[in-house]
Amino acid sequence: MSQQGYVAAPPYSQSQPGIGGFSAGFGPPNSSLHYGHYGDPNSSYSAPPPGVSKSTVPFGTSAPVGPPPPGTHQFSQNNFQNGPSTPGQQPHRFQGPPPPSNTGPSYPPYSHQSQPAYPNTASTSSTAQLANQLNSMQINSYADIISCSGPGTTPSSRMSSGHPTSFQGSQLPPPTQQQITLPPGSQVPPPANNVNGLCAQPSLPPMARQDGIPGPVAPNPNLQQPSGQPPGPGYHPQQANYGPQMAGSQLSYPGAFPGGPAQLAGPQQKKLDPDSIPSPIQVIENDKASRGGQIYATNTRGQVPPLVTTDCVIQDQGHASPRYIRCTTYCFPSSSDMAKQARIPLAAVIQPFAAVPPNETPLYVVNHGETGPIRCNRCKAYMCPFMQFIEGGRRYQCGFCNCINDVPPFFFQHLDHIGRRVDHYERPELSLGSYEYVATLDYCRNNKHPKPPAYIFMIDVSYRNINSGLVKLICDELKTLLDKLPREEQGESSAIRVGFVTYNKVLHFFNVKSSLAQPQMMVVSDVGEVFVPLLDGFLVNFQESRSVVINLLDQIPEMFADTNESETIFAPVIQAGMEALKAAECAGKLFIFHSSLPTAEAPGKLRNRDDKKLLNTDKEKTLFQPQVNSYEALARDCVANGCCVNLFLFPNQYVDVASMGLVTMYTGGTLYKYNNFQLDADSTQFLSDLRKDVEKKTGFDAIMRVRTSTGFRATDFFGAIYMNNTTDVEMAAVDCDKAVTVEFKHDDKLSEDSGALIQCAVLYTSISGQRRLRIHNIGLNCSSQLADVYKTCETDALINFFAKSAFKAVLSQPLKTVREILVNQTAHMLACYRKNCASPSAVSQLILPDAMKVLPVYMNCLLKSCVLVGRPEIPTDERAYHRQLVMSMGVADTQLFFYPQLLPIHSLDLKSDAVPAAIRCSEERLSEGGAFLLANGLSMFLWLGVSAPPELIQGLFNVPSFAHISTEATALPDLDNPFSKKLKSILEHIQSQKPYTMKLIIVKQREQPEMLFRQFLVEDKNIYGGASYVDFLCCVHKEICQLLS
Repeated sequence: MSQQGYVAAPPYSQSQPGIGGFSAGFGPPNSSLHYGHYGDPNSSYSAPPPGVSKSTVPFGTSAPVGPPPPGTHQFSQNNFQNGPSTPGQQPHRFQGPPPPSNTGPSYPPYSHQSQPAYPNTASTSSTAQLANQLNSMQINSYADIISCSGPGTTPSSRMSSGHPTSFQGSQLPPPTQQQITLPPGSQVPPPANNVNGLCAQPSLPPMARQDGIPGPVAPNPNLQQPSGQPPGPGYHPQQANYGPQMAGSQLSYPGAFPGGPAQLAGPQQKKLDPDSIPSPIQVIENDKASRGGQIYATNTRGQVPPLVTTDCVIQDQGHASPRYIRCTTYCFPSSSDMAKQARIPLAAVIQPFAAVPPNETPLYVVNHGETGPIRCNRCKAYMCPFMQFIEGGRRYQCGFCNCINDVPPFFFQHLDHIGRRVDHYERPELSLGSYEYVATLDYCRNNKHPKPPAYIFMIDVSYRNINSGLVKLICDELKTLLDKLPREEQGESSAIRVGFVTYNKVLHFFNVKSSLAQPQMMVVSDVGEVFVPLLDGFLVNFQESRSVVINLLDQIPEMFADTNESETIFAPVIQAGMEALKAAECAGKLFIFHSSLPTAEAPGKLRNRDDKKLLNTDKEKTLFQPQVNSYEALARDCVANGCCVNLFLFPNQYVDVASMGLVTMYTGGTLYKYNNFQLDADSTQFLSDLRKDVEKKTGFDAIMRVRTSTGFRATDFFGAIYMNNTTDVEMAAVDCDKAVTVEFKHDDKLSEDSGALIQCAVLYTSISGQRRLRIHNIGLNCSSQLADVYKTCETDALINFFAKSAFKAVLSQPLKTVREILVNQTAHMLACYRKNCASPSAVSQLILPDAMKVLPVYMNCLLKSCVLVGRPEIPTDERAYHRQLVMSMGVADTQLFFYPQLLPIHSLDLKSDAVPAAIRCSEERLSEGGAFLLANGLSMFLWLGVSAPPELIQGLFNVPSFAHISTEATALPDLDNPFSKKLKSILEHIQSQKPYTMKLIIVKQREQPEMLFRQFLVEDKNIYGGASYVDFLCCVHKEICQLLS
């Protein structure tokens, strides 16, 4: 599996001269510059190539105010010039007091623009801080905003009245855009570092601590600290990150660097009204209003579908439904130079088995008998609507490679007066974007028809699982669940066979053959060389062996009731399951229920390597990598044998998810984690997940290939997948929730006439054991106008791509670098729009393309995700878990995960079926008298204000007042009143659309659990050091200004 992260391909690596028309070098010149790194002043990593801008401080920790301790780094004048170094490179401005230089003369005094002014963060909110700051820069009205004209009119140039004015000279009306007036060099206040005493406060000297006392005097920036003294009080030297701040990246992440002198707050200025910056909720609601409930027909190349949050009915008329494929832009730039200029990733998020609602047509299955699917002789693309029939229908031209092919005699049909086949609408493969083919023997493993898949349930019966009641819970559930195994639409019963294994330090296989009176147990104690002790009777049809299986499920909890074995194995369990499937010559799924770090002597044995000292160092990436190589080899064998591993983890301490979850990730399986599992509180959530998983429609032993028309190709793939080569995406199984994100690059010019065509083909075994091909086709437009590319972008798909590419990059690069690349990329995309597509306007305006106006808020949510923020309070396993989940998510799931849904449920309208409109994820949107529901696809919170009305509390909890509500409950009581019923139906509706069951957490205002809830209010500052939306917008604007200057 190629693990190279971000630096692999051109947009991120070699510096392209003049990306987006900017000068070639952002970031340092190629000098021998090293940056000191966390925890170890001597460790250093070399400067990046120009084109990837660097900054000195990772997000989430504040570096000290004041110079570094002597000896950390010394700079001579040859390394750095204060003026421009080479033509086309920006002068380097340093932030904060100059470093002590023992080798060269000290630097000249700072000019105004390079000296950031930080307000005192004590007394004001972040928006007020901004206003104060602006005051110090003599810029007044911050909250001026001009929301622009619609398509086809020219956005207004900025006037005090805000009326649009016409302007001459624009050749093409720019796409709709939003303009926000921001100060040109606005510096962003640092995030509050001390919230409710949760975080230590290493970073600000005493005068500027955030405790409500205005600081005395700002230090003089031109004073150097005498070189023999320790650094100023209030921070730990080893936590700092020294080295100069680079031009073009003074603010790699807002709030990361209180670099300059703290300034006293000036008089209150007009605040930036959060309502005046683009709102994700507004964008979602507008799309629902204009496109919700309608029929969306996929009959036009390059049309932009409704947002994932909009409910509509999709009609396939020649291009794949957006449920199956969504793109980052529906109009590709026609040349690679244009693509490099805009830096918009060209990607498709493909969810080949996406669930389709009952009111939409399921996929048609085409069967050509012995001849099999019709394919182009040259590029092997499958027959689809992009093939052009010629010569009276006797031949066809491939839409992908332009090769002329003969039409097989059985498939011949005459053409009508417009050159279309007479049977066009009768054949799914000619008229639809998505359909299936029945595959022939050539498409089967070893040229033999596959057998139906099998499910093997493997239960950890160590002391803890028996004691907690988990083993009994699983066994009881399986008795009823096995009746619901998935089957084909017309099938009478499921063809899936089942098998059972229990394990602790050894493995126990069970013979449940229908002819037996009692199940038989066989023990495999040689876990170094696992073998399957029986073939006949291990995998059985549940209906035939029902009595023996139920007998076994009754016996397992009693059989191990007296166990005191606490050590477990893990890798041999997967090995055994895979060997069993291999011996039975079928694909399948392992359901493994496991609770602790596998410390018993066996292959895949793990130790506790959780080390907080690695956070924010170059070695932090090792925490996301498996600690032993054997898991990668095991994953490869599983994929080769069509063995998918679903892992249910029940940890109460560190279990090394990065290692244990690896096989699950590579085999297309799903990882579930229930921390500190308690039977009464967590069994509902676990059983719901297990039921959903067992009943899911799944394709087994799958291989996917993405073909494109000439001029571009698929270069990178992200997902729960395994890749042996550069083109074949292998998945031991793929279910309705798994998505693969594919990035494309140009290898030639694209033609505006023929557009960019994509065909995704998935060869798989169905649940009944039939080998099939599932085909999805989509056509995109191409243009030589950047404005067309920006106009058809889809922000939700962009965030899915950025999240996956960043989460892949954390395996190989420091987190700081990954975060900088994201900020840099955001600024580049917006700066290129500003430079090439927007009407001229004042520098102080941030101009956002309409289709991307909420990109900054989503990007800020991604930057604040626990995967990209190394903080000691966040468990390593939690970060590895989130990383793994996001890697296989589709667009709808990443959208909700990064920007949760927040519903005001006190304003429920009991008379209508409508769900109340969501509100923005910010604390200022909450009210003491209200109740709010927040969901992100993994967690769900019900937040109750201290003065919530008693009738609401009575209606939901059946208790008289706020004080009586218990926060222990993980579900609402079943009450017979309209309010309770309505809320329950909303909970069920939200739940039904998401793959994971969300456990409900009840949060009362001003009580401890509220801290957890607040991390999900993503527009606010994060307690772990992420910037607020307002601050991040300023940061991005500042980067854009630097790129354009």
